[in-house]
Amino acid sequence: MSSTLREASKDTLQAKDKTYHYYSLPLAAKSLGNITRLPKSLKVLLENLLRWQDGNSVTEEDIHALAGWLKNAHADREIAYRPARVLMQDFTGVPAVVDLAAMREAVKRLGGDTAKVNPLSPVDLVIDHSVTVDRFGDDEAFEENVRLEMERNHERYVFLKWGKQAFSRFSVVPPGTGICHQVNLEYLGKAVWSELQDGEWIAYPDTLVGTDSHTTMINGLGVLGWGVGGIEAEAAMLGQPVSMLIPDVVGFKLTGKLREGITATDLVLTVTQMLRKHGVVGKFVEFYGDGLDSLPLADRATIANMSPEYGATCGFFPIDAVTLDYMRLSGRSEDQVELVEKYAKAQGMWRNPGDEPIFTSTLELDMNDVEASLAGPKRPQDRVALPDVPKAFCRQ
Repeated sequence: MSSTLREASKDTLQAKDKTYHYYSLPLAAKSLGNITRLPKSLKVLLENLLRWQDGNSVTEEDIHALAGWLKNAHADREIAYRPARVLMQDFTGVPAVVDLAAMREAVKRLGGDTAKVNPLSPVDLVIDHSVTVDRFGDDEAFEENVRLEMERNHERYVFLKWGKQAFSRFSVVPPGTGICHQVNLEYLGKAVWSELQDGEWIAYPDTLVGTDSHTTMINGLGVLGWGVGGIEAEAAMLGQPVSMLIPDVVGFKLTGKLREGITATDLVLTVTQMLRKHGVVGKFVEFYGDGLDSLPLADRATIANMSPEYGATCGFFPIDAVTLDYMRLSGRSEDQVELVEKYAKAQGMWRNPGDEPIFTSTLELDMNDVEASLAGPKRPQDRVALPDVPKAFCRQ
């Protein structure tokens, strides 16, 4: 089938005196119909289908099916989604590198060029699952724990260091740097990705799959991502699409502000309790409402991080001014920040005051009503109001 829709939607934008090409949702809407009120998370998926339309794995019918989600806020169709990158940690990442090395060995035996065996999608492997705490409570604890970690895992780390220099589009974040989903939020996440293709700079949403269940934390930055198994991650690494049903999207409206003395933890536990009661397994959750204006990105990331606890595929926060402020705070370049703002606004992915997308179902929380809480005593998703803690503890 012809890629007419893809070709007809190609447009350009300027950011810091640089021209970027992108696949415009407003231009595609001329054929798809009005998609203004499509949830921002689904607009990311729609752009993905538009950019990868080839008439085979992604057809024009797939694109129309996703755009037509608005009719019933639901769609029974499987789509082929290609994330921009893959995030791994050292437990699940080592087998993937072993597989790549084995493929090179097989190519060598057949007389082929081993240098051609590389990931097709960018891969970041963060070493964070091998740390053990042997020493604590003093100034030398960190250095001593890192030294012992390097000593115990020497063979694996040498192998991963080899992989970093041997494979293109494969990077390793060394041990002692931080937890993978936090490194992803603070350093790796771009919000909008750009790369040179056939002499043109192409801009598109930063998206990913990761082998850590809390990969979902990155959704606080407006980056669509969730955890997958090792086989799915390897498939994505090799350029294969992730097969998924077009998801239902639950809208969670936040209004008001947190009262003094009420913490992000209290808010997260309240949101988690509400979503578990509502039932969001296999669904996207998208946060909206004017309450987001006063919600720092760290708090958004904490809520997004708890997606496995409330059962959703992800908890998505659209890009807005808070996103840009955090990107500046965490050292992203001003060029990148400007690209993110201009791209998000051009694509209708920017959160504007008063936005009311159409959702499968909605929940609403006035943050003024959030009370001091604790989690437990056994499970992190069990919220107990602070005054009720003694009774709850005795019941357990």
